[in-house]
Amino acid sequence: MTDGYDPGFLSNAVALPHPAQDVHALDYPRFTVLLDRRRRLAAATGVNIDGPRLLDLPRAGEWRLDPRVDDAAQTGPAVYARNDLDRGHLVRRRDPGWGETAEARAAMEATFFYTNAAPQAAGFNQSKELWLGLEDHVLAYAEATAQRISVFTAPVLADDDPPYRGIRIPLRYWKVAAWSGAAGLSCAGFILDQSALVDTSEGLLAAPPLGAFRTFQVPVAEIARVTGVDFGVLTDADVLATPGARADGWRELTTADQIVL
Repeated sequence: MTDGYDPGFLSNAVALPHPAQDVHALDYPRFTVLLDRRRRLAAATGVNIDGPRLLDLPRAGEWRLDPRVDDAAQTGPAVYARNDLDRGHLVRRRDPGWGETAEARAAMEATFFYTNAAPQAAGFNQSKELWLGLEDHVLAYAEATAQRISVFTAPVLADDDPPYRGIRIPLRYWKVAAWSGAAGLSCAGFILDQSALVDTSEGLLAAPPLGAFRTFQVPVAEIARVTGVDFGVLTDADVLATPGARADGWRELTTADQIVL
């Protein structure tokens, strides 16, 4: 089952955001990864989430390389060995796990391809927990009208990301969550900054124990500027672009209650 991201999943059609650089499109069950083979990381991902049909299945799956892509074009196990790097899921394990049990299990296991991973500093704290819970928060909000969301996530692939074991470690990640409500298409954009936790100057990754992941709600137009990704209709559907939303640039978040939806 490799149907991939469905642009017609919401009541409003939403195309998969497309990066400026050349990418390799890889379809998986209910999600798609656009792989930048030069950076060996995803430049964009998109997943469809049917909230009421999500299943709470045990964690299952082993990280593995995707045989459809040359190993040299993927960030594989050698980058994550003997250091404080996590294999950070871009499409979360649980997001495509809905519907019939067998299909949900297959979709969840497919999130363990290395093409869907990116290196993240390992130390969990309140800010990273907030980042991981953003989709749940938006889904809970959307349930009143839509009960479905589409989520797009990837690292910010900047030219000045620090080198490490043949790749460059992304210092920031972006996420855009979209839903269809009574007023039409809406979306919210976010950026996670792990710059304070990454130091590769000595050739080894270091995670300062007092560092913090910082999470921001950011206008989608600003994410497009930073990443070079074309978000299409999502730019105008941004909740920060609506009248009275107090769009004042990057809004740092410490709790989910501060998110503007």
